[in-house]
Amino acid sequence: MTRESGGEPNPRRWWALAALVLVSLAVGFDATILNLALPTMAEELNAGNSQLQWFVAVYTLVLAAGMIPAGMIGDRLGRKKTLLAALAIFGISSLAAAYANSTGMFIGARAVLGLGAALMMPTMLALIPTMFTPEERPKAIGTLAGSSLLAFPIGPLLGGWLLNHFWWGSVFIINVPMVVLAVLAVAVWLPESEPQRGKRIDVAGLLLSSMAATALTYGLIEIGERGWTDGVVLGPIIGGVVVLALFVLWERRFSEPLVELALFSNARFTVGTALATVVNFTLFGVLFVLPQYFQAIMGADSMGSSLRLLPLIGGMLVGMSTAGKLGAVIGPKYAAALGFMLLAGSLFWGATTGVGTGTGFMAGWTVVYGLGLGFTLPTVMNAALGALSAANAGVGAGVTQSVRTLGGSFGAAILGSILASVYRDAVPPEARESVFAGLAVARAGQSGALEQTVRSAFVDGLGLVLVTSGGLAVLGLVLALAWLPGTVDRSHQPTSVPS
Repeated sequence: MTRESGGEPNPRRWWALAALVLVSLAVGFDATILNLALPTMAEELNAGNSQLQWFVAVYTLVLAAGMIPAGMIGDRLGRKKTLLAALAIFGISSLAAAYANSTGMFIGARAVLGLGAALMMPTMLALIPTMFTPEERPKAIGTLAGSSLLAFPIGPLLGGWLLNHFWWGSVFIINVPMVVLAVLAVAVWLPESEPQRGKRIDVAGLLLSSMAATALTYGLIEIGERGWTDGVVLGPIIGGVVVLALFVLWERRFSEPLVELALFSNARFTVGTALATVVNFTLFGVLFVLPQYFQAIMGADSMGSSLRLLPLIGGMLVGMSTAGKLGAVIGPKYAAALGFMLLAGSLFWGATTGVGTGTGFMAGWTVVYGLGLGFTLPTVMNAALGALSAANAGVGAGVTQSVRTLGGSFGAAILGSILASVYRDAVPPEARESVFAGLAVARAGQSGALEQTVRSAFVDGLGLVLVTSGGLAVLGLVLALAWLPGTVDRSHQPTSVPS
């Protein structure tokens, strides 16, 4: 159901976008609530720092590895069919995660959840360049990106209430009604795309990319537990780099590669993708450490922790709602640069957090951080997606989302390992499992000195995490000023529009 460019776009495209908004909300709920539930799960599933990192990383790892072939699947089989199948997988695996009774079962369920999300994300993004004109595209991208962020104000509040009244698995049950609504909306409003037949699936490329991502993530997560020199760390990291090099060589030789490496010859696509990856890297790190800080150090319960995330979320929504207008006035280069300046400044500010820091201080730097996210993410995503034609929209969107999400996975792994390393080096062996385990040991032994040591060690680790993230935001600022266009590019026209 497509139409050649040149005529009036079909008004049904906005109803189709509404369906995509519901799909995005379903994914957003899952990502938001997991971080809020981590402290409770650490206690009830007896999970240490490494397992908590895997709770986050396995989802984004499968998501990143699966999005590139998922873009191809959507192009070949039809994007509507792909979305409906993905939603079914997502709903069933949400139930499995909710009723998992061990860390291994939960990690497995999260992996399947990542597969469902992997089929959704590039399929949705691939529709944007083909459904909307260049003038409409920033608004469409902002709407889709902002919709996933609507899960941030709704998800933490609902999740905090559920965690205060029910078992931790209840926070995954709420995915199910969202999936049902999304299935109905996609079935009614989203037009089916024209399937593209005949392209072979690059099985070797899929295996090599998955092996490289898994090995690198495993090695990075284990740094916090074992240190850089341990063979369990070095082996997977070196092996992952070697396999990644083999993947690139294979993709250059294969006639129908999984990743069109030629996409990266376009500076706008490459830089936009790189900057979105930097943003995701910092975001995953911040969302990993903040709920733990609120509950372990500030003594908040689940609901109180969710309320303390609202300044970040509010700033993000304000930024998202104004990013398109800001980019139109001052240009994508300076809109993104402003966003990265806010990100860097807020992260360095947050790095001064102490054991006795109050709620007002935390609200101050997190609202600025959220505003920076809101300015930056739609701008850099539009820079990347705006470089795609309708012919390579599916694979290109898959590449962008895969690299960006892998950056989030590495962010959780690397920044989580930094936190774990600083914490473990500063506390005695009996308190090293996690900050919650350390506090439990201190309180069981009625040791005020050990409790203070545990709290200070965690805050020191949090500070280093935020300084590292701030340094990456400075790098993003430099790249944005050097490579992003100074004016809005309206030259790219989609070759077809779903009707």
